[in-house]
Amino acid sequence: MKRRVAVTGLGIMCPIGNHIDEVWASVEEGRCGIAPITNYDASGRKVTLAAEVKNPDFEQYITPTELRRMDRGTAFAICAAEQAWADSGLGEIEESHERWGIILSSGIGGIGSIENEQTKGLSKGFDRVSPNFIPMAISNMSAGHLAIRFSLHGMTGCTVTACASSANGIGDAFRHIRDGYGDVMLAGGTEAAITPLSIGGFTSMKALCKAADPKRASIPFDAERSGFVMGEGAAVLVLEEYEHALSRGAHIYGEIAGYGTNCDAHHITAPDPTGKWAAACMKQAVDDAGIAADQVDYINAHGTSTKLNDAGETRAVRLAFGEDADRLKVSSTKSMTGHLLGASGAVEAVITVLALENQFVPPTVGYEVPDPECDLDIVPNRGYTHKMRYALSNSLGFGGHNASLLFGAPEK
Repeated sequence: MKRRVAVTGLGIMCPIGNHIDEVWASVEEGRCGIAPITNYDASGRKVTLAAEVKNPDFEQYITPTELRRMDRGTAFAICAAEQAWADSGLGEIEESHERWGIILSSGIGGIGSIENEQTKGLSKGFDRVSPNFIPMAISNMSAGHLAIRFSLHGMTGCTVTACASSANGIGDAFRHIRDGYGDVMLAGGTEAAITPLSIGGFTSMKALCKAADPKRASIPFDAERSGFVMGEGAAVLVLEEYEHALSRGAHIYGEIAGYGTNCDAHHITAPDPTGKWAAACMKQAVDDAGIAADQVDYINAHGTSTKLNDAGETRAVRLAFGEDADRLKVSSTKSMTGHLLGASGAVEAVITVLALENQFVPPTVGYEVPDPECDLDIVPNRGYTHKMRYALSNSLGFGGHNASLLFGAPEK
């Protein structure tokens, strides 16, 4: 028998806030976290805007010595996970952690550390790079650090599927609990790719917005959209077998009820323009939950602010939901956070869970010019209170990777 899976802890550090309360206040206000790049000198570069984390208080959770030995992305992950762990209250109970695990994803891993050590190697010789370079660079190390911190002896991993990475990781963690292999899983993602090489790579492939005005940069579904804005940060959810959560009196934010994942098998970077496989992915998640499509009230779209994605995702929603698509609220919170690559699914999952708990639909901010190809109700510029029972969160990654997570509102 399939088991139910509750969400009992949330943690986040992202461009619109360094903890849950701050992030949710930003969502309600429609606050945009995009600004000129400060992580490095971007003067003279084609892309000068990004969505950086503001004043990250790493040393609240990490000693200065530890911080010097880890990548910025790992530091984000530890901060978000520590918040989620404390929020869940799991650290207060005496129980074996043999069936507790973690999946902490990243699309690119320690790209900043790779760039820094490459520069050092070119100037001082490659035998002089940091002895911590390899553990700083590899994508799975955030999961490793956190398993050690919380003594998690169950399945520990790092799902890497580009921009769908953390959504796939959350879905895999959900199935792990639902199918009886574990009782508690931390799941989420982290990314720290606002670096000269990473921004340069996405710029050269014409994926990034080159606008100078932060209010007209990440503008999903707007006819004038011209590319995404890079974001950074991390988000972690604590997933727990439902009866286990009830037995200890945990606060239940909601339920993860369904998961769909598939592949366009179309192009290494461009989505299938018909939206056929993204639609099938959403249908999988709804069917997996055993609910009807008309019970879904909100979709947190992948909504990257690129021409191909937003039009294709609109078609996918219409294919998946038919006439019911006109009733759905479909917003992109990347309009506020930018695109956190492998961490975007986790950030958007946290926001979706909070949207259900607060019965508030997040807005798509910065919207001005309608696009006939993006004709859904995208909740332009201002969010509002709205009754919701189920919500989807979509993530679509390079390589054609699709992931859809279906969340249910907490039971009253």
